[in-house]
Order: sequence, then C-alpha cells, then structure tokens
Amino acid sequence: MNTQYSRVLPVNDALEKLDNANNILTDLNIPDDIPHGDMPGDKIEIGESHIEKAKTIFPILIKELKEKMSANAYNRAVVAVCGGSGVGKSEIASLLSYLLEKAGIGSYTMSGDNYPHRIPMYNDAERLHVFRESGIRGMVDSGVMTPENFAKVKEWQIAEDDANKAHVETDSWFKAYIEAGEKGLDNYLGTPNETDFEEVDQIMKAFKDGADKLWLKRMGRDEASLWYDEVDMSAKQVLIVEWTHGNSDYMTQVDIPVLLNSTPQETLEHRRSRNRDGKLDSPFTMMVLELEQNKLVNQAHKAKIIITKAGEIISYDEFKKLM
Repeated sequence: MNTQYSRVLPVNDALEKLDNANNILTDLNIPDDIPHGDMPGDKIEIGESHIEKAKTIFPILIKELKEKMSANAYNRAVVAVCGGSGVGKSEIASLLSYLLEKAGIGSYTMSGDNYPHRIPMYNDAERLHVFRESGIRGMVDSGVMTPENFAKVKEWQIAEDDANKAHVETDSWFKAYIEAGEKGLDNYLGTPNETDFEEVDQIMKAFKDGADKLWLKRMGRDEASLWYDEVDMSAKQVLIVEWTHGNSDYMTQVDIPVLLNSTPQETLEHRRSRNRDGKLDSPFTMMVLELEQNKLVNQAHKAKIIITKAGEIISYDEFKKLM
C-alpha cells in the first residue's frame, strides 16, 4: 500500500515561507474550530497551556524544518509529536499544523493510533493475555508451577490483581510470574507485534518521495469501524504524526521527533478524565504506563525538541536529570 503514486512538483517558495513563519506568532488568535487531524475515538480540547507550548515549540521547529526540507527533493519533512497519554500530543500536533498552514506551509496531522493490529476494544485484552501467558510460562520455567500456586494466581486473575507486585512479599514464588509477565508485556508494547510500524513507515516514505495522494487508515473503537481514505497531499509540505510511539526505533522516516514529557501519574490522570474503563487504578494499568514511559525515556536521545509538562524547552542532558 502507498507504493504506487504520482509525484508533486517541488514547492519553490517553501523555504522562503519558513524564513517568515515566526511572524505569525505576533498577535496570534487561535479559533476554536481548527482541524484536528485523524485521531480515532476521543475528541480533543485545546486549552491555553497547549497553545503556549505550541508557540514555544514553533520557532525551534521552523529552524529544524528548514534544514530537513531543504535536503528533500520535494521540500517535505516528517515531524513526530510523541509522549505519554494525556500530555497533549493531539492538541499540540493540531496546533503546530495550524500554525504551519497560517504561515503558508501545507501541513497534515495523522495519528499513529490508527495502526495497531487489533481494534481498540480488543487491545487491552490482548495486552493482558500476553502478560498472563508469559507469567504462567515463567512459573513453569522457574519450577514453581504447582496446583496450589496456580490456584492463587487464578484467584488473583479473577480479581484482576495478578499484576500486583505486593503479592511477592507474602508469596515469594510469585516473583517468577510477575517478572516473566512484565518481560513478555515489554516485548509486546510498542513493537511490531502490537502495531504495524511498517505501514506507518511506508506512509512517511511515500510522503517524502513526493506522493500526491496517500491512503490513510481510519479506525473507530468497534470492529465495524475500519476503513481507508485517500487523502490529497499535493499541497502539503509537512506531515505531522502524533503518537506515543512516534520516536520508535521501528520507524526510519521521522525527520524531527518532538517529545512532550510526562509521567505515568500524569498519564493516569488523563485516562481518568476520559473514563474509558473502570480499571484505571489497577496494577496492570500502572505496569503498562510504566513500561511505555521507559520506552519513551530510552528513545528520548533522538528527540530534536523536548518540552516539559510545564512548557519549558530542555536539552537531553536536562531531561536525563529530570527523569
């Protein structure tokens, strides 16, 4: 998919427009109805903090774009806005795209959340299955699989408490289940086992190769909501991908990763505000958030721009000290 396409002509004045792009920040007024990209499911709400962060990021982004776009035959570049859930990826990506458009630089925002192998309503269940299957195998490999121990694990599973590390304090054998389950989950989250990184990478590659149109996946939260739209890219110079895994090592075509820093606690608060399910405080949810946070931290050295929750631009060395 997205391997057969016609190519656009280079935009000769794109770099000149970049030189003047920061002028739009003077007396800037952001309307309520700016385009919001193609994020599935949730609605986004842009607040003053998002606007201030976008305005802080924008001048640095323009500098990075000038370098990357001038090196591309079609004066195009790909930006990834990444970070944990609740840090404002969708809002800030939409704002950056809007600012670029205001400066005369065509931009489109796409969401990586449209590209898991499973639809959202099954995603959490699959993650839990991976954790539990890995945990049970770990018990067997460690020689602690007995009818008595399995009965306890089964009891904790039914209570949705089998990712609770506190059980190790009273049942030391449970360490084998927890460690193996966490390792199996870590090898699943944010990998090609969970997400079609190859398809996302091909979209970005085609965009930078001058594709005039792209087929982009759309996904709702139920099994009857999955389709593709053909999107006109002929007037776009920047593709913004907003996604937790936007800085992943599994993608090769991102030019400018922008990391919005957050903590697992901040992510949890955002999940509470969305009220997606009744298991927000479960040990398993916290394990997922912590593993995702670790991946973001491990990939942060590649980010061209890092901004804190408070809206401060920091270096990677400052990020390491903060974390």
